[in-house]
Amino acid sequence: MFTIEPTYPAGNMTATSSDNMTCLFTIDDFRNKVYSTLYSMIAILGFVGNSFVLCVLIKTYQQKTAFQIYMLNLAVSDLLCVCTLPLRVVYYVHKGNWFFGDILCRVSSYALYVNLYCSIFFMMAMSFSRCIAIVFPVQNLNLVTEKKAKLACVSIWIFVTLISTPFLLSGSYQEGNKTKCFEPPKREQITHLLVLHYIALFVGFIIPFSVITVCYAMIIRTLLKNSLKKNQATRKKAIWMIVIVTAAFLVSFTPYHIQRTIHLQFLNREESCEDTLFMQKSVVVTLSLAASNCCFDPLLYFFSGGNFRRRLSTFRKASSSSVIQGPRKKLSLKEKDDEPFQESDNQTKFAI
Repeated sequence: MFTIEPTYPAGNMTATSSDNMTCLFTIDDFRNKVYSTLYSMIAILGFVGNSFVLCVLIKTYQQKTAFQIYMLNLAVSDLLCVCTLPLRVVYYVHKGNWFFGDILCRVSSYALYVNLYCSIFFMMAMSFSRCIAIVFPVQNLNLVTEKKAKLACVSIWIFVTLISTPFLLSGSYQEGNKTKCFEPPKREQITHLLVLHYIALFVGFIIPFSVITVCYAMIIRTLLKNSLKKNQATRKKAIWMIVIVTAAFLVSFTPYHIQRTIHLQFLNREESCEDTLFMQKSVVVTLSLAASNCCFDPLLYFFSGGNFRRRLSTFRKASSSSVIQGPRKKLSLKEKDDEPFQESDNQTKFAI
């Protein structure tokens, strides 16, 4: 896994098109404006949203379930990422000049991509736990537990942080009177990067996306054929939650991985100036979309259902009375296990 960002020559880009005309344009202004604007918005919204969610989850941690543990780790991953985005904003506001030293350059690149793939794997884990809870409610008692959720989270953190270490190898460097960071690989590195890309694409995107797709297909099939038909509101709520999660996943991650694949192949060929400029602009847009997953995740917490809203109510009451009251009692077993979209009949109880 590695960063693919557009090429930014020090001066105007010169490329010969098919009609032998010389192109004297760069996307520097476009890149600097788009990145500085979007990263600023993502940093603010992501920090506020995830900080709020994290505060609620920590304050009500004694109510923890497997699903809430995944949510907690996802919020931590998002916050680690958004805390580095202001450094990127400063870099692009100053037209590609890095002021914060080599170590922070490496850490900033590393944090963005650790968050990218941690988010994908945490979403996969949450989708799998929901699928087990709905499709196999009896087995769910043993398969989806707090202990196993914690083990899964530790495994995801270790796996992603280790395989993302190549980002730490690429730091800042001097180019003219500017210190550069977040710049693209050299052309001679493309063959090696292609191998790493396809490994990352398969392990970090295709497999998790396939698991999520299968899980949601099984959930929808189960919801449509069982007694949840008796409660149209609950059934629609569950289905819309699946739609929102899938849409957020596709908007944030799919365009970036598709574009990265095309871009690496593109770098191996000589193309026209127009095609080169278009490809570079597409990198800016899709990388920003990938970073925006930090803003989508708090929405996922909200749409996960009444469990989070109940925690918010508990958080408010605790905040207003913590000085004069003792520790709150733990929720009953039924309340603790009441995950979003819970529905029961005489035979089966479903809890996502």
